[in-house]
Amino acid sequence: MMKQVIVITGASSGFGRLTANALAKAGHTVYASMRETRGRNAAQVADVEKFARDNRVDLRAIELDVGSQRSVDAAIAEIVAERGCLDVVIHNAGHMVFGPAEAFTPEQLAELYDVNVLSTQRVNRAALPQLREQGRGLLVWVSSSSVAGGTPPYLAPYFAAKAGMDAMAVSYARELSRWGVETSIIVPGAFTGGTNHFAHSGRPADQARVAEYEAGPYGGFGERIMKAFSAIVPPDADASSVADAIVNVVDTPFGKRPFRVHIDPTQDGADVAFAVIDRVRSEMLHRVGLSDLLHPKGNG
Repeated sequence: MMKQVIVITGASSGFGRLTANALAKAGHTVYASMRETRGRNAAQVADVEKFARDNRVDLRAIELDVGSQRSVDAAIAEIVAERGCLDVVIHNAGHMVFGPAEAFTPEQLAELYDVNVLSTQRVNRAALPQLREQGRGLLVWVSSSSVAGGTPPYLAPYFAAKAGMDAMAVSYARELSRWGVETSIIVPGAFTGGTNHFAHSGRPADQARVAEYEAGPYGGFGERIMKAFSAIVPPDADASSVADAIVNVVDTPFGKRPFRVHIDPTQDGADVAFAVIDRVRSEMLHRVGLSDLLHPKGNG
């Protein structure tokens, strides 16, 4: 296993932090990126430093606000200046909201799309020139089973944003393979523990619309959805299994990494649906003579 230089977005908590810890313990140089490292995330920075000392691993916190191109550019430049390369980019930053779709303002949807989708474009524009110059690299995208599996109501804005991110990941995979840059899409299911996704999920700005739903046929529906969601998550569902899956992908030899990896304790059917979707997409590339795009250059 070759030691690699890795940056993870949204690594102050949840999947991002678990993955940063696991990759560092696997022997890699890991930059756990987060915003406000001298502000609200100062405690997380201190915890990252403590973890690195206690475990004698190469784990570093770095300031990176995925909502700012200037911040992203500065962080990637700092990593390359320090290490001379960048091998793996993990798109993990994201945010969830919960409530009736109609009660969210268009501005809220735009903000959610910015965090979950446009953030990946900012990071790619900063990092891909380095990966393309090297002729080798890996993009890991943390998607969601909601893109193709079961989609409970009251999560529509989040599901739509994750679907947009997944679509970007698929297209980028084809546009980067000839540069020798590989893609793996991680597809977690619902984890109600071990992350802050549900605990810190946003709510609709238009509370008057929420009240109309509560006073109508959807009274108490949000609470019912949350209970139903929690009930189908096995008690032994462990968010660290997502981190372990990412470590396995990173440590797999170049050219042999899986395009998708499903980690879904609720088994909502996304693996079945994606098997069909990805096969159809692959068959189209074969039909138009572009099948080489399915494998990164340098893979035999």
